[in-house]
Amino acid sequence: MSCINTILETMQFLVLFIYYYFEAFVMIFFPTHKNVAGEIVLITGAANGIGREIAIHFAPLGVKLVLWDIDEEGNKETIRLAKINGAKEVYAYRCDCSNRKEVYKTADLTCKAFLPAMIARNHGHLVSISSAAGLAVNFLWAVGFAESIDVEMRGLKKPGIKTTIVCPYFINTGMSPRILPILDPEYTAETIVQTILQEQLYLVIPRSLYVITALTNYVLIPGGFRPLLSLANCYYRKVIEQDNPG
Repeated sequence: MSCINTILETMQFLVLFIYYYFEAFVMIFFPTHKNVAGEIVLITGAANGIGREIAIHFAPLGVKLVLWDIDEEGNKETIRLAKINGAKEVYAYRCDCSNRKEVYKTADLTCKAFLPAMIARNHGHLVSISSAAGLAVNFLWAVGFAESIDVEMRGLKKPGIKTTIVCPYFINTGMSPRILPILDPEYTAETIVQTILQEQLYLVIPRSLYVITALTNYVLIPGGFRPLLSLANCYYRKVIEQDNPG
């Protein structure tokens, strides 16, 4: 009897695996976009760079924008640009997003403040920006944090609460002015917003890193590509140190 159950469970797994794999494949070519009109969009680090561009791309979608950053003047400029691009309601608050402890505290407070309401309504979307470059160590916690939220929501049977983990490579945000611009902030922000609207769990940009990650973790000898990535990261670290001595 146990043998029959094992066979049935295996067949069930294979059928579901094929179904979800096929569904994911179809969604690549025919992605759906959710309507976010009337939703509240909270953006941390909104005064410049990716945060500002994300606010600008969300502006014409009918959302209520809430902007967090330590740079109050930059936040005011983001408000101006968001309104030019169609935003009707924009609110800005001061938060030091460069302070690791304050970011952790803010993220923790954000979840405590908003997650219970999301769970009660079975509705919401949490987006974490980490790093595919191995440089921004302050944000590496975001992947595990977002994955744990996603797993917990699935366990609570709250499919209406989505999470998205964004892992970009080096971006020309002005943090290190002379670094070769691997990714453009506007393109990155547009891609992030589209990923959110499509409710994807992961976004790695440039997308060629998907292949490298797959080869590194699943196809080649473990660590095969990591030395090359480490060399690239060391190069950019040296450039940053030259740009920002002390």
